[in-house]
Amino acid sequence: MGRTFENRKSAIFARSDRISKVFARLGREIVIAVRQGGGTTPETNSTLKRVLANARAVSMPKDTIENAIKRATGEGGDNYDEVIYEGYAPHGIAMLVVTATDNPTRTVANVRSHFNKCGGSLGNSGSVGFLFNKMGVFRLKPEGINREDLELELIDFGLEELGEGTGEKGEPQLVLRCAFNDFGKLAGAIEARKLALVNSGAEHVPMTSTELTDAQIDDVMKLIERLENDDDVQGVFHNLE
Repeated sequence: MGRTFENRKSAIFARSDRISKVFARLGREIVIAVRQGGGTTPETNSTLKRVLANARAVSMPKDTIENAIKRATGEGGDNYDEVIYEGYAPHGIAMLVVTATDNPTRTVANVRSHFNKCGGSLGNSGSVGFLFNKMGVFRLKPEGINREDLELELIDFGLEELGEGTGEKGEPQLVLRCAFNDFGKLAGAIEARKLALVNSGAEHVPMTSTELTDAQIDDVMKLIERLENDDDVQGVFHNLE
């Protein structure tokens, strides 16, 4: 009985911690979107519109969203910048680490430490970026959607790939990708069709992938886990198969 209670308590704390990290990541994205996009409303800032849609999808509290926007306009002093680090994980796996940082000196030191401790190496800008394409990615709930019809409808709006994926809880999703320059056009087409959008954003998609043994994959995953647990890290992209 005691172990069951403890297991449930641990699960609750783990879920709470995961939600807190998601909200923190989205808060930083809101700050960056306002500072870079030049507007504090979704009508005047398309990047902010995307981030707010993602925030609503995970039930981020309204006051938390409003506080992030206030911080971006100078009420609180947050000044995050997006910085991308490039390097190699163990066994030659190329990796891009997207961060949102208010202190690049701290962030690069932490990222380098993660790579070094896991047998990888942090590289210079451009060292692996050419192995990835920056793409717009949209994740939809698949219920009620005819995949073939949707693909034909959206090709004229920049759709390049339509595949299947899963969410954090293993739920099925449809994954749509386009060239990043076509992000707004495809986003408009999805919105016009009132499709159930889970989230959207930019992803760095590898042009080729590398297969490893199970033991080698474990080595790479240790680095990915360390990076994803870093408060400054927004996303980790790699070419592991």
